[in-house]
Amino acid sequence: MSIERVDTLVVGAGQAGVAMSEHLGKQGISHIVLERSRIAEAWRTARWDSLVANGPAWHDRFPNMTFPHIDGDAFAPKEQVADYFVEYARRIDAPIRCGVEVRTVKRNSDGMRFRIETSDGVFEANNVVAATGPFQKPVFPQIVPKTEGIDQIHSHAYRNPDQLREGAVLVVGAGSSGTQIAEELLRSGRRVFLSVGPHHRPPRRYRGKDFCWWLGVLGIWDLKVPAPNTEHVTIAVSGADGGKTVDFRRLADRGMTLVGMAKGYLDGTLQFAGDLRDNIALGDRNYLDLLDRADDYATQNGLDFPEEPEAREFIAEPDCVANPLLSINLQEQGITTIIWATGYSFDFSWIHLDAFDNNGRPVHERGISRVPGLFFLGLPWLSRRASSFIWGVWHDAAHLAEQIADGK
Repeated sequence: MSIERVDTLVVGAGQAGVAMSEHLGKQGISHIVLERSRIAEAWRTARWDSLVANGPAWHDRFPNMTFPHIDGDAFAPKEQVADYFVEYARRIDAPIRCGVEVRTVKRNSDGMRFRIETSDGVFEANNVVAATGPFQKPVFPQIVPKTEGIDQIHSHAYRNPDQLREGAVLVVGAGSSGTQIAEELLRSGRRVFLSVGPHHRPPRRYRGKDFCWWLGVLGIWDLKVPAPNTEHVTIAVSGADGGKTVDFRRLADRGMTLVGMAKGYLDGTLQFAGDLRDNIALGDRNYLDLLDRADDYATQNGLDFPEEPEAREFIAEPDCVANPLLSINLQEQGITTIIWATGYSFDFSWIHLDAFDNNGRPVHERGISRVPGLFFLGLPWLSRRASSFIWGVWHDAAHLAEQIADGK
């Protein structure tokens, strides 16, 4: 069996893999990027039809290329995001091989190089970069038995309202995905229930600037670690319909029923925690804190930005928040579908190396694994808050390429 040898092998050709290829190329390091599907495939086939980027086009991009034919303050549709990375890879002449699945990564018999077994043969490399990102294995809570006659899908399998059978829909998870899907279903005429957990909900725009801009000037993108007890707090933000602040009160005012976190199921009835008001209040505190910090920054720096006092005005608390439901009989409410917008977990089962903790999470320092020559890229908080975002991953890739070059 022939073996192909390369200095560095990158696994995955999404935003992380493309960024890694650019910086390895700049360092003059021979490399190959293996992608089991197509470049940026997840943007095309693992997202719903109407998805747009959650950040404006001036922000959600690599520094060296803007989005063609899109205003900088607009939000790029998912297909155009995928096209962006395809074109970027072409411009940098990235050595990407599509349709090649990586099956195992382990140490070679000499203990120095890595042996990578793939659907297209065997590779050996001095370095391996796992650039498969954070959205690897959908988390699908086993709360409602499959035998109950309720259609259950993860948000990654949702495409549009027409794919669902007639009836009401329960969306579990009120981060960016769950909230946008729930609102789309509401607009389509469905009766919608939304299970809301702890979350942050930044303003889409404030005093004429997108919240991405505010997070930059306030240094929040550069935070090294999440604040205590916020490691698993989701972010509710949307670029849909030109971008707008997520407001759960207004969704309820339009007819959506909000409930707390799903916690159990018995005899056709789904139980919810009594935490809805607390979760809404947490989002409000996060929202108002960012407004306060933005106002302070504008004052301290003499910025003549238009004031926006109405941003602090909330509509009356809806009844479903004031008197939250603690249980729902799915059949009685006509719920025929549950969409679990409950995030993802890591799946590095193809890496047969001592690089993980007891929970399967990579052990690393800014993407540098405890296994010499093994690197991770595109993970949340890899080096700072921005690490799993498009522009953040580009900067993390530059750092890893420098480390690989220094180790030669």
